[in-house]
This record gives sequence, C-alpha cells and structure tokens, in this order.
Amino acid sequence: MKPVTSRWAKPVALLAALALLASCALPRVGPNKREIFAGSVQKEGDAFVVSVNDRVTRATAVVPALGFSSTFQSAGRLTSDTIRPGDILGLTIWENVDDGLLASAGTNATILDEVQVDSAGFIFVPYAGRLRAAGNTPDRLRDMITERLQDQTPDPQVQVRRVAGDGSTVSLVGAVGGPGIYPIERPTRTLTTMLAKAGGVTVNPEVAQIVVNRGNEQGKIWFQDLYDNPSLDIALRGGDRILVEEDTRAFTALGATSAQARVQFQTQELSALEAIAQVGGLISTSSDPTGVFIFRNEPAEIAGQVLGRDDLSGAQRMVYVLNLTEPNGMFVARDFAIRDDDTLYVTEAPYAQWTKTISLIAGSITPVSSISSLAGG
Repeated sequence: MKPVTSRWAKPVALLAALALLASCALPRVGPNKREIFAGSVQKEGDAFVVSVNDRVTRATAVVPALGFSSTFQSAGRLTSDTIRPGDILGLTIWENVDDGLLASAGTNATILDEVQVDSAGFIFVPYAGRLRAAGNTPDRLRDMITERLQDQTPDPQVQVRRVAGDGSTVSLVGAVGGPGIYPIERPTRTLTTMLAKAGGVTVNPEVAQIVVNRGNEQGKIWFQDLYDNPSLDIALRGGDRILVEEDTRAFTALGATSAQARVQFQTQELSALEAIAQVGGLISTSSDPTGVFIFRNEPAEIAGQVLGRDDLSGAQRMVYVLNLTEPNGMFVARDFAIRDDDTLYVTEAPYAQWTKTISLIAGSITPVSSISSLAGG
C-alpha cells in the first residue's frame, strides 16, 4: 500500500501551481486584444479602435508631399557670365614693354589673384582706378580695364577670370560626395547639375531628401522625384544653402515580432505589410495574425473621415486593427500606409499564453512529484 503522502502530493502541487498563476500574471510582451479594446472610446477609454478596411486605407493614405514653391520654380537661370557683388575676380595684365607700369622688374605681367567686388559692385585696379564690375561680363570688364590703361602703357593685354566668391556660390552639406562651397558656373546653374558637381548623394536615393534654403524661404524635395522629373529642377541663386539628408521618418515595432526596435523608413511609402517584413515578420509560435495594431495620433481631419464625424478637434488617438487571416486581410495590410512615429504592435496568440501556463504548471508539479517518488521508494 502506497503512503498517504503519494496520494495527496500531486493534487496539492496542482493546486499550488494554479494558486501561483492566479496570484501573478504570466510573462508577456504587452497588452492582449481584450485589453486594447477595453481602452476604446466605446468603452469609456480615450482611443478610437477601428478595424481597417478599404475605406479606411483610402482615408489614411497620406504621404508627405515634398516640392518647391512657385517662387523657387519661377526663378530663371542665372547668366553665369554676369559679375555680381561678392564675386572674386582674378586679373592678369600683360604690358608690351620691359619696364612696365605695373609689372615688376624683369617681367611684363602683373597678376592680381583675388580682387573682390565690393557690396556696391565696384573693384579697384591700380592705375585704372575704381571700375564698376557688377552687371558686366568678364569680357566687358576686360575692355573697360584696357581702355583705362592704354593711355598709360602701350598695348596692354588684360585677362579677367572669375573665382568663387560670396555672390556666386552655393554651399552643399550633408550626404554628398564632396561637401563644400561651389561657384555657380555655366554647367552648374541648376540643382541637379550642382549635386552632380559635388559628387552626388551618398545615401539610398530612394529615401534621400534635398533641402534648399534661400534667404527666409525653404524648399524640400525627394531626390528620386527630382531625378525622375526634370521639370522639378530649379535654378540656383548665389547664397543658396543645400542640405542632402536621409529621410528621418521612423516607426516603432513592439510585441510578438521578430524584432522590437525603432525602424527607419527604407522607402518613400511604407505599408503595414512591408513594415512587418522589415522587422523580420511575425513569429509563427507566438504571434496572433488577427491582432496586428497600429497606434497613431491622427489629425482631426483624417480621423473625422475615418469615423464619419465632423465634431473632432485636435489630434485623436487612433488604434487601427488589421486581421491578416481575413480573405482580403493581406491586401488591406499591403494597402494601409504606415506614417512617421507610428507604433506597430502585434499581440500574442492565445496558444502562446496557454503554452506558458502548461509550462509553469508542469514546472511546479515536477519537484513535488520527485519528492513523492522519494517518499514512496
């Protein structure tokens, strides 16, 4: 006959395990579907929980529109030969005598490497005096200097060349091959040609953005749009500041996915299905394909369209629910657009919680069973 201990040891262990489960929550990655729905406005919560369908995908399909204003687009191309205040000029003057007016002893050429055009548009040349350079071409300025000098030195030969200066340059910074200051020259009078001059973009062109600051105005455009549509190319102006940067939009992935992280967009448009794939997909042993949630603060205009209301004001807390097991669930997830700062959350399947429960019960019974075996031995 077995000892009494062996008869009541296993039931006691089972009761102890159940008491343990009742006294503390099972480990999990976050709220379950029931808890999320409990926070809805319909149940006196503060978030609207909406099942995603084709109508919702159309109402929420908002992609940031980037482009240049009419002020940028209407600006004509500069005449690259025109000298402007701030330009720096290089002058070389040859004289047809050994002992010239300007040249040093033993030479017949005078080189003035950096002659800056002042804010009023004038330059000073020795023996030629103060000349108006701004508004003239280098050829016209050469003729003006020649006219001033020919009465003082026989047959002077003058060369005028433009060097980079404040009035005819743009600055390029960020993700370009060669950041720096570049003069606006005949081949580089537009944004695309100047980017090419600077070595092109060094980030994924699909998510590269070009920002142009001109005075108090700013314009931004996708590099891919600029490349695909030559009509969007703009003429540059002296003093433009050009920044090339990678798209900073990102979403957060949490729950029963292969990775939990803040993830940057890799394309201009990102669907929920692509976002799931970007973090490694669902986990076959624990993810619930009927519980894919997107948490978002939605502008009142879009939230109103989704909910069919016109009495909302300010950003609204929205929870969009995707069920991948529905007949068109994959299509809906493919069409639903993820936006900046969204949170993608996948709940655990009930089976995963049940597995944890069984594991905890089995783990609690085993030690007591071992004691019973020893007692009966």
